[in-house]
Formats: sequence, C-alpha cells, structure tokens
Amino acid sequence: MKDSRTEKPGSAAGVSDVPIVSVRGLGKTYRMGDVTVSALRKVDLDIARGEFVAISGSSGSGKSTFMNILGCLDAPTAGKYLLDGREVDSLTRDELSMVRNRKLGFVFQSFNLLSRTSALENVELPLLYRKDTRPADIRKKALEALTAVGLGERVHHHPNQLSGGQQQRVAIARSMVNDPVLILADEPTGNLDTRSSIEIIGLFQGLNAHGITVVLVTHEPDIARYANRLIVFRDGDVIRDERNASPSRASQELAALPPLGNPDVTMPAPGGPAEAGRNP
Repeated sequence: MKDSRTEKPGSAAGVSDVPIVSVRGLGKTYRMGDVTVSALRKVDLDIARGEFVAISGSSGSGKSTFMNILGCLDAPTAGKYLLDGREVDSLTRDELSMVRNRKLGFVFQSFNLLSRTSALENVELPLLYRKDTRPADIRKKALEALTAVGLGERVHHHPNQLSGGQQQRVAIARSMVNDPVLILADEPTGNLDTRSSIEIIGLFQGLNAHGITVVLVTHEPDIARYANRLIVFRDGDVIRDERNASPSRASQELAALPPLGNPDVTMPAPGGPAEAGRNP
C-alpha cells in the first residue's frame, strides 16, 4: 500500500501543501452480538486542499464508513482525524454541528431534498442555521448557487417537478451554498442516466477547478476516472492510492453526446464561470 504522506498524488492547480484531511491509524470496529467487525484498519492518508478524490471499493470495503467519519457523522474507535488542521475528536457536539454546517457540503445518492419545499428553500436550509447571515443574503446566496448549477429558472419548482439530474443539481447547490472547504459526495450518480451523470460530474469538476476539495464515493470505474486521485478500499484497508495524471473531462464528453432537448442548462467549466450543458 502506498503511503500518501510521502507521495502526494496529482491535483488541481493551486493546491496547498497543508492537507484538508489527515488521518493516522484510523480504525473503526462494530460489535454485532459476540462478533467484532473491523470496518477500518489503521488507515493513514492525507487529502490536500483542492484535490478531487474518488474513493472506490466493493460493498463492505470500508469506504462508506470512512466517508461518514470524514463528514463528522461517525467517530473512529482508534486513530486521529484532523479536518482543516483541527483534531475532530476534541470538538464538542455543538462544534461538530458548526463544522458540518460551515466547512462541509454533502451530496447523497438519493438527493435528500425536502419534498414539500421548493428548490430555492431546499438550498436556503443550511444558511438558516447560521446566525451571521441576513434573510436577504440567504435568498441571494441560494439564488446564486442554483444559477451556478443551471437551475436559475427552476428555483420555485418542487422536487417532484424536477428530473433526477435536476434534483441532484439542487443537492449540489445546497452543498456549496455555505462555501465549504470540502464537499463529500456519496454515490451522487447512482440513480442517474449516463448524460445526467456526466453533467453532475462536470459540476464537481467545475467546483474543484475553483478550489473546492471534492471527495466522491463511487463503485463505478467510469465515474472514478474523472477524479485526479483514486483510493481503493478492501476489507477496511487502503489497497490502492494513485494519481490520475489525465482525468477525463466531463465537459468534453458531454459536448460529444448527441443533442438532447434545449440547451438551457449551464454548468461551471474549469477556467470559466459556466459552459453550456443539457437537460437530462
């Protein structure tokens, strides 16, 4: 197993040498009756600021447990986890809530949108927990986030009025509205067709090109190839940790697909604010 402390995989331009994520001897065990199950076994790795990392592995490999720990949704039973230079184990419950709200963005396979609220209200939700943001600024930031993911004309639509790809764009807008340092995406394309999947990955690549660190869990090799770095788990261990010197570009692949519908959806492009996309 490669040690990511001694060889830093390639990443987006402008990456800092200070890791946004650093874990040492990270372990997680569960008790199931009389049986102890080791979900993670003394994992050591760093994730630098500005990286786009894909985490892969079969069911039960430990990748989801690792992501839950990174997201401060679960605690390790051994080892240390430093997020943005701060040891997570030392944080109080209130401090953990603040970290999840201000430093982390979450995107899930099932979208996790509130069904009875509009796209705009879904994106506003993380900002409502902040006491330092005025109501007018909350609305402004949410509108800007939805516009950035190509849904500026659908802000008042409810989830049942949006396609799967559009719902995932709302989820991505919600994840970025608080300007997080790290976005955690758990199988974000698992419920989407090919075109919508490429569009969603294009959004992540655009966010990453603007300096946001992205960690994405996927079991699909076709999705992992878009990342700058691939980490593979098996039985709680990291068995591969390697660079991807030439990640696939979603914008190029999307442009090569046959036209579909009206080109009224935009997505951020590396080096520019946005580029034309397609509706799913």
